[in-house]
Amino acid sequence: MSVSVYVLDRHHKPLMPCSASRARRLLKKGRARIHKLFPFTIRLVDRELDNSELQPVSLKLDPGSRTTGMAVVRVENEEIVHPINFIDLKHRGLAIREALTARRGMRRRRRGTLRYRAKRFNNRTRPEGWLPPSLKHRVDTTLSWVRKLRKLVPMTHIQMELVKIDMQKMQMSDIAGIEYQRGELYQYEVREYLLEKFQHHCVYCGKTNVPLNIDHVIPQSKGGTNRVSNLVLACVECNQLKSNRSLEDFLKDRPILLKKIQSQLKHPLSDATAVNATRWSLYRALLETGLSVGTATGAQTKYNRNRLGIPKSHHLDALCVGDVRAVNNWNQLNTLLVTSNGRGAYQRTRLTKFGFPRGYLMASKRVKGFATGDMVKAFVPKGKKKGTYLGRVAVRQSGSFNIQTREGTVQGISWRYCKRLCLNDGYGYAWQSHAAHSSPV
Repeated sequence: MSVSVYVLDRHHKPLMPCSASRARRLLKKGRARIHKLFPFTIRLVDRELDNSELQPVSLKLDPGSRTTGMAVVRVENEEIVHPINFIDLKHRGLAIREALTARRGMRRRRRGTLRYRAKRFNNRTRPEGWLPPSLKHRVDTTLSWVRKLRKLVPMTHIQMELVKIDMQKMQMSDIAGIEYQRGELYQYEVREYLLEKFQHHCVYCGKTNVPLNIDHVIPQSKGGTNRVSNLVLACVECNQLKSNRSLEDFLKDRPILLKKIQSQLKHPLSDATAVNATRWSLYRALLETGLSVGTATGAQTKYNRNRLGIPKSHHLDALCVGDVRAVNNWNQLNTLLVTSNGRGAYQRTRLTKFGFPRGYLMASKRVKGFATGDMVKAFVPKGKKKGTYLGRVAVRQSGSFNIQTREGTVQGISWRYCKRLCLNDGYGYAWQSHAAHSSPV
C-alpha cells in the first residue's frame, strides 16, 4: 500500500502530487519542507508553478448521511481514471442533533416549570433553503474539504453522485401507481394500525387484555423517530423495563424473540431522508466554487463498480461516479479517515439533566500552549508509562494530559513530554489500508 503526497510550489500554489518515496528524497535533499501533516503535503523551495506541467485533476464525491466518500483522481482520455488519494469524511450530524435536543429540553425546563415565559413562534425567520443544523453540517463539512483540497491539488472538475433515494421503493419493492400516494398508514390511525399489526399483544411478553403503550424500538434519545416502523406495542411493565435501552440489549437473553421482532420491523429511513434533503444544497454550493460540476446517478455508480470488480465502500463508490471505462491501481492506495469532532464548545458550564449548573470548565482552552484536539507526540523516558505516544490530546489545568491513541486513551502524561505536531482543526485523522475496511460487492 502507498500514499500520494500533495506538493506545493514555493509560493504555496498546488502542483501535481508525487509518490511518498519521491517526497522523502526531496525532503532529504533539502529541496522541500513539510507544509501539512493531514493530508501530508510538502512545499518545494526551488520550484514555481510557471515552470511545472499540470494535468487535469478531478474530485469525485459520493455524499452520504454519515460518511461522504471522496476520491481525488487524474483522468486520462476522459474515461481512464488514475486515483491519487482516497478520503472517507465522517460527519457528526447525530451528535449535533443530540446536543440541540438536550439544549431544547433544558430551556423548556427553565422557562416553563421554574418561571413562566410566554411562547413565541414568530420571532425567528428562516432564510430560503434553510436546513436543520445537523443537515447543514453535512453540506458545510463537505464543502470545507473541497476548499481544502483545492489549495493542495490543481483541481479542474468536480463529479458528484446526485441521487434521489426512493424511500417507498425501499419499503415495498413492488409499489407502483397510485400506491405512491398512499402511505403505510393509509385508512389507519397509528394506534389502530399497531393494534391490528401486533394483534393486541405486547410484543415483549405476549400479554393481551392489558393496557398497551406505544414503545420506540430505537429510543428517541438515541436517534429513533416516530416512523411507524419504529413503533411497537408493549405493556406498561415491559415498557418501563426496557426504558431507553436498545432492542438488542433488552432482548439479549431471548434471541428468538429478538429475531422475530426484527423481522416485523423495517430499516429506518433517517439516513435516506438526510441524503435527499441535502443533495441539492450541496450541488448548489459546489457550483459557487467556480469549478465545472458534473452529476451522475447511483445506478451508473453501481454499474461501474460491478463491471470493474471493485468492492463497495464510500471512497470506492466515489471513484466509480460518472463515466469510467477503466481504473488503475485502485487497491494500491491507503485511505485517509477523517472524523469531524468539532473545535470544542463555547459552553463553559456543565449542566445536570434538568439544566442546572453542576461544574465549570476553565476559562482558557489552552494549557501550556496545548489545546484539546491538538495532535501531539509524547515521549515518556521513565516510569510506568514509559514509551512513545501519538494521538489527540485532552488538556487539564494541572498540566497532566490525556492522549487518545489508536490503541486507547493514555492518562496522566505531563505536558513537558509532549510535542505538538499540528493544531486542532476540528477533525481527527487516521490512515487505513484498503483491505481493512472494504466489503464485497
